[in-house]
Amino acid sequence: MTNLQKDKATICVVNYKTPLFIKLCLRSIRKFTAYPYEVIVVDNDSQDESTQYLKSLKWIRLIERRPDPDEQGGFAHGAGLDTGLKNCHTEYFIALHSDVFIQEQDWLRHLIKYFTDENIACVGTGKIELSAAWRQWLKKATDYRTFKRKLLRTPDPLGIYRYYNRTICCLYRTRILNNEKLTFQMDQDKGITAGKKLYFELVDRGYKTIELSSKLVGAYLVHLAHATQVVNPDEFKLRSKTIKKTNRCVNRLLSSELTRSILNDNSLDQ
Repeated sequence: MTNLQKDKATICVVNYKTPLFIKLCLRSIRKFTAYPYEVIVVDNDSQDESTQYLKSLKWIRLIERRPDPDEQGGFAHGAGLDTGLKNCHTEYFIALHSDVFIQEQDWLRHLIKYFTDENIACVGTGKIELSAAWRQWLKKATDYRTFKRKLLRTPDPLGIYRYYNRTICCLYRTRILNNEKLTFQMDQDKGITAGKKLYFELVDRGYKTIELSSKLVGAYLVHLAHATQVVNPDEFKLRSKTIKKTNRCVNRLLSSELTRSILNDNSLDQ
């Protein structure tokens, strides 16, 4: 196995037809990341202006892949992350969604500090909500499935009730993923989302994982959930309620002073 560069991280972002969001994502990484890093962007055959934008950037490593015809949505995303992992030569591998916007200085260094033990394989969180605090509290208070999982501590075959660190923003120790031959596409044929089975395998094989609160991670970044699907309505079907909620979140983010300043700062592409 190739020697991994110590004290350095590879941030892997999978892109599919998100011109505005990928620009905001990458520029925010560029602006707020001090920990040594490199960025791999895996483009899943977007063939749009986002691809042209990515080709213009000299500071990222762009990998263009052409998914199989039956490889869509989560399958293509998982395959993109696996492509990034195969090309990772650093101590840490960071999965980051293209609709994530970094908003806090030195965010990566703060998160990597949780790797205090060589047996810690994964640091992350669950969903990162972009909604009012009272809505988050109500959702947690009525989350009976999570209560059942915590009470029984018994894994079910497909992990329906089991918590897992999501690939929205998740940090992994590259060496462990490689040694255990784990992939982000494991059990996707059973309807399990990218990275979910990988997390279960880490836990079940005795590795330590760190589960951070969504509030803590949310202080470092914003996740525009379902944004990729919303901007590609001909390819993804969502409930009208979800579309309206996502559009409100997008409009709120794009109207912020910080977002506007980053989108207007072309020097961040250099």
